[in-house]
Amino acid sequence: MSSLPIILAIESSCDETSAAVLQGRKVISNIIATQKVHERYGGVVPELASRAHQSHIVPVVQQALAEAGYMPTDLNAIAFTQGPGLMGSLLVGTSFAKSMSMALQIPLIAVNHMQAHVLAHFIEKKDNYYTPEFPFLCLTVSGGHTQIVKVDGPLQMSIIGETIDDAAGEAFDKAAKVMGLPYPGGPLIDKLAAMGDPDKFHFTTPQIPGFNFSFSGLKTNLLYFLRDQQALNADFIETEKVNICASYQRTIVDYLLKKLEAAATQYNITDIGIAGGVSANSELRSKLREKADLNGWRSFIPDFSYCTDNAAMIGIAGYYKYLAGEFADLSFSPKARMEW
Repeated sequence: MSSLPIILAIESSCDETSAAVLQGRKVISNIIATQKVHERYGGVVPELASRAHQSHIVPVVQQALAEAGYMPTDLNAIAFTQGPGLMGSLLVGTSFAKSMSMALQIPLIAVNHMQAHVLAHFIEKKDNYYTPEFPFLCLTVSGGHTQIVKVDGPLQMSIIGETIDDAAGEAFDKAAKVMGLPYPGGPLIDKLAAMGDPDKFHFTTPQIPGFNFSFSGLKTNLLYFLRDQQALNADFIETEKVNICASYQRTIVDYLLKKLEAAATQYNITDIGIAGGVSANSELRSKLREKADLNGWRSFIPDFSYCTDNAAMIGIAGYYKYLAGEFADLSFSPKARMEW
């Protein structure tokens, strides 16, 4: 019988209720319940998200255990997202994890959601694969965060650059909203961009020193651009939609990778990864591979299923914390924002 720990992981930071069962670094099950209720509002409504988590969490955990073929008594620990995220959503997952940990008398593991995105690179795969060697750089991009992280070990990470205002994912979603596209807009912009000309329009690249990012000015630039063009042609967005998406997406992707390339050069690191929901973007993935070939990097991208919010990444982070003996107690509370 394997000595690897069996960990139940719970993710509830935003609008996905997810539970996964891992044995060591191997994902046995990974269940995600997506909340469709937010589509009509064009963004996540925190109160509705919290209520949906309350409805989903029990069946999602039950399904994760059933698919894995384990009973609750087989578990060695429970990992949960402590933060960052929406407080109401985090409370649901935290409270459930604490209660189950108490009932089973097994350890509780608190996980930083953003660190878990980075560690998704170490989830075991079926086929031959390789993982980053330490130290490596990870560009972590999502709806709420944009960071360049220097990773010296599974539990040794430091942020060397981050957004000073909005995140890349939010810049995609807000662009979709002003163009009248449905929520979530990021994946749809990616799809439309594939049919457009990325050189058709020019958008301002933010000029922020060092490895930090800014996206508020770019969003404003797009808003004014669309306003001015619609004043000349009321159908501008509809007729140029694919080209707008392609040009706007190219601006964001080039900006992200320019900063990442500068960081890789300064730190002399050649193992480079991307993670987070925006790492599912097809152009970011392809452009990273191009940069890797040009610079002699080894590039790493998690499977699509581990890019967006999911409990498997919480489980892999929980696994490394389990090995290190980093356990939580009942005094741990969710945190909307977390320090590294």
